[in-house]
Amino acid sequence: MTVLTTALDIGERSGGLFDIGVGDLVGAWGFGAEGRTPDQARIAAGLSLRRTPAHKLVELDAAQGRARRHGAVQLDLSGIAKGFGADEMMRCLTGFGIKRALVSLDGELSARGLNEHNMPWAVGVERPDFETRDVLGVIDLTDSAVATSGDYRHWVDVGKMRLSHTMDPRLGGPMRNRVASVSVVHPLCMYADAWATACMVAGEDAGPALARQNGLSALFLLRDGGELREIGVGPMFEGPTAESRPQGARG
Repeated sequence: MTVLTTALDIGERSGGLFDIGVGDLVGAWGFGAEGRTPDQARIAAGLSLRRTPAHKLVELDAAQGRARRHGAVQLDLSGIAKGFGADEMMRCLTGFGIKRALVSLDGELSARGLNEHNMPWAVGVERPDFETRDVLGVIDLTDSAVATSGDYRHWVDVGKMRLSHTMDPRLGGPMRNRVASVSVVHPLCMYADAWATACMVAGEDAGPALARQNGLSALFLLRDGGELREIGVGPMFEGPTAESRPQGARG
């Protein structure tokens, strides 16, 4: 219920840019459990459908632990579940009295306290490259979490186009903008996970505005021709001392 409540709340606050009701699109484009071959008939159906976001279709009864649908919707929680898992791992460690920890669940990370050198935990920001894995910079974390949404790890080739697994509900299919990745720092990884997806879908202009509107610290990496351009938002990544790299991310 915690995941659903948070997902629907962020769905509403993002204007539907984060939408867990895109399960049909995820499956149609080959990113679901049934395989990686795009289904042209289902894609056409998704493109033609006038969509209603999940936060307007799903009603929660937290007291009874029940959810009710007010319309046809297929839920996909992949944009928030890993962050919740990282939070739960950290909660368990904290319950055992552990005061220094860094946990990672498929790249979504939560940090508690300082590392063994009494320094913030150094977390790498991956270069958004389709072929290789390399670190672009480092974020210092203490008692906070970071989640990254990117276009470079899960994709499908359609003709000459390489399309991301991240769905844009406004398009009825994969997002198409210049944002290569968004990293969001937040006290809870579940929120960082969902907001990173929302900012990614929003795009290079609306994404930073959305992050500022919601008081987020976010690092946007944009594809600009053959180069990468950075936009930093929030106290972790912007400020009067920011120079070539946003404050909070070290190259």
